[in-house]
Amino acid sequence: MSSWRSSRERPRRPRWPWIAVGAGVLIIVLIGAATWVLTGQQAPAPLTLPQGAAATPSGPADGTWGVARGSVAGFRVSEDALGFRNDVVGRTRAVTGTIVIAGDTVTAARFRIRLTAVTVSGKHQPQLATSLGTGRHPDATFTLTRPAALRPAFAAGALVTVRVTGTLAMNGVLRPVTFAIAGRRDGAALQVAGSIPVAFSGWHITGPGAAGLLGSLADHGVAEFRLTLDRV
Repeated sequence: MSSWRSSRERPRRPRWPWIAVGAGVLIIVLIGAATWVLTGQQAPAPLTLPQGAAATPSGPADGTWGVARGSVAGFRVSEDALGFRNDVVGRTRAVTGTIVIAGDTVTAARFRIRLTAVTVSGKHQPQLATSLGTGRHPDATFTLTRPAALRPAFAAGALVTVRVTGTLAMNGVLRPVTFAIAGRRDGAALQVAGSIPVAFSGWHITGPGAAGLLGSLADHGVAEFRLTLDRV
C-alpha cells in the first residue's frame, strides 16, 4: 500500500519557471508586433517641394492661381509603442482653393481640404470621423488674414520661404495660425509646401488615448500640404 501511494502522490513541480517563460515569450511577441507596426509599415515622408530643379518661369507671377492636379494634403501624428516611434500619416488629394499675387505680395489665399476623403495607408479610418467631427464639419479651411511679402527674386524663379498668418477652421473651431511655407515657380505653375502645427485641444479634437495595448498617439500633430497651382 505504501509503495502504491508513493507512486500516485508525487510532489508537484513548481510552476513559476513556466510562468516566467510564458511572460518572456509574450514580451517578445509584443515587441515584435510593435516593431512590425512601427517599422514594417513605414510612414510616408513629409510633404515638401519636389526634388530637382524647376522649369524656367512662364509669364508674370501676378494674378489668381488655383489648386491643380498633383496637390496633396493631410496630417502627421507621432505614435509610440513599447519605446518605438513612428508617424501615423493621413493623405488626400481632395484639395481646392486659390491664391492671389499682386507684385511681390500674396494678397489673398483660401484653401479647403475634404477631411472625409483622408485615408491612412490607403484606407478610410472610422476613428477620424469621431476625432475630427467630420459628420458635422467635413472640411478644414485655411484663410490668409495678412498679406505675405515675397522676395522680388520669386518672380524670376527663385525658391522662397515665407511666414504666413491666417485662420484654420476645423471641427467647428476657428483659430489663428502662423507658419512657414516654401514656394517657387515651375514653368507655367506655382509650387507651395508647408505644415501647420496642430494641438488637438485647440480644435477640440478627441484623439484616441491609446493605440491598443501597444502604445499611444501624441496629443498634437501637423497638417501638411504640397500644392501645385495653375493660373486661373
